[in-house]
Amino acid sequence: MYLKKDKFLIVGASKSGIGAATLLLKKGAKCYVYDDNQSENVKNAERNLENLGAVIVSKEELAEVVENVDIVVLSPGVAIDHDVPVSAKRGGKRVIGELELASYFCHAPIVAVTGTNGKTTTCTMIDCVLSGAGIDSVLCGNIGTPVSTVLDKLNDDSVVVAEVSSFQLETVSRFAPHIAVVLNVTPDHLSRHYNMENYIFIKSRIVQGLKESEYAVLNYDDQTVRKFSEKTKAKIIYFSTKTEVDGAYVANGKIFYKGKYVVDVSALQFSEEHNLGNALATVCVAELMGVGEESIAENLCSFKGVRHRIQFIKSINGVDYYNDSKATNVDATIKAIDAMRKPTVLILGGKDKGLGYDGLFEKIKKSSVKEVIMTGESKFALFESASRSSFKNLSVIDDFYLAIKVASMIAKPGDAVLLSPACSSFDRFSDFEERGEEFIKTVEALDEKPD
Repeated sequence: MYLKKDKFLIVGASKSGIGAATLLLKKGAKCYVYDDNQSENVKNAERNLENLGAVIVSKEELAEVVENVDIVVLSPGVAIDHDVPVSAKRGGKRVIGELELASYFCHAPIVAVTGTNGKTTTCTMIDCVLSGAGIDSVLCGNIGTPVSTVLDKLNDDSVVVAEVSSFQLETVSRFAPHIAVVLNVTPDHLSRHYNMENYIFIKSRIVQGLKESEYAVLNYDDQTVRKFSEKTKAKIIYFSTKTEVDGAYVANGKIFYKGKYVVDVSALQFSEEHNLGNALATVCVAELMGVGEESIAENLCSFKGVRHRIQFIKSINGVDYYNDSKATNVDATIKAIDAMRKPTVLILGGKDKGLGYDGLFEKIKKSSVKEVIMTGESKFALFESASRSSFKNLSVIDDFYLAIKVASMIAKPGDAVLLSPACSSFDRFSDFEERGEEFIKTVEALDEKPD
């Protein structure tokens, strides 16, 4: 890559696209920017990039630009089978993503975390433990801050903790973090990745570029993830909630790392198995980064979780409200259901991802869920799955806000209301965070006393 000579086309003026374009422009590269979407936010972003020296490309100019550039940089929201990357590859152009581009200019070690579920929690947990140990940890990636936007903040002592999605892994070929963490692989995003085999292959890319001096931290309890050890040259470190492994594990209610005691599970502010797995992955990373057991234990015990992931909001009239908007697939919702101890009114629904919900309702039938409210674009697909499983305590309510109010009316003192959609948010909201914030705001309004 020769920045003074190569010409770049950035596809997608999202946070990642803006970050990639800004990085390239600062380094003196010729940079074109294109986005299908012409919303006001995109237009503002394009104007700002134009002021920095970018050339904004119209749809009519696109084909000629693709023909003349050397490298196409995709934002994660742009699929690899979009017309632009397909055309670019046919023309012999290189197609990469913002993550890979940023990694070329990142001189700090990268801890990259992927998995269908638990990425944000684990990244935040790792950041908490590393920062608590005095390490300059920089949290970024799919969590909301593109890697390309934090490079100027890094110094010789920094460690980058990056959440990495399958969308980002679609476009990597040389990405090689110092530590790659894979938490789990269950069905998700199949409407984009077509089938489970392709999704698994894309997830495995996070370890494929690792060398012998690097580490792959893998979930031993997930058979798919365990097999990733066959796809990398890196040193393998396992974690397990079920058995003693060469890495981090739980035994007799205590967490150990390679035989060394770290902390009692009872001392943590969470006990669910999926969060224990996240904690074990964190222990592995911290140990590999040279953090001592005492410091790991202290900072793990201070960790309280992340926003929008089984987040307790408040109790109103004896009913507990939980925001799990980040549960954008079936597996995440099942984990949330498993964590509920009280009779629960569950709110499901959003944009369908082509995953199917029959397994979810079989789980619901055996859980503490007493009633299901279905809303959003996927409501009828959910209803059909509920019918096939003979689950009858359900309501279909199109309006998101009304669904929350109806849930509050159904719930009795001693119950819980859980928003855990099992679907993405893009039918109504810009992302799961906006959906979660709207849920919180609506719940807060339920508690307001009339004048």
